[in-house]
Amino acid sequence: MEYTVVLHKAEEGGYWAEVPALEGCFSQGETVEESMVNIRDAIGSHLMALKSEGRKLPEDQVMIVSHVAV
Repeated sequence: MEYTVVLHKAEEGGYWAEVPALEGCFSQGETVEESMVNIRDAIGSHLMALKSEGRKLPEDQVMIVSHVAV
């Protein structure tokens, strides 16, 4: 499975990551690379928990990210 991951710069340094399709699935890291490794682990744990509860695994959500000048 593949999921969209959104990375944010953390105010205290480093990054935090979220998976919009998986409510409550977050992680963090000091670098982008570390954040991606950590969110991959978090996704795996999240999916295992959903399976153990007998819940359907959510599909990825289509996201459009853009910039707008104001």
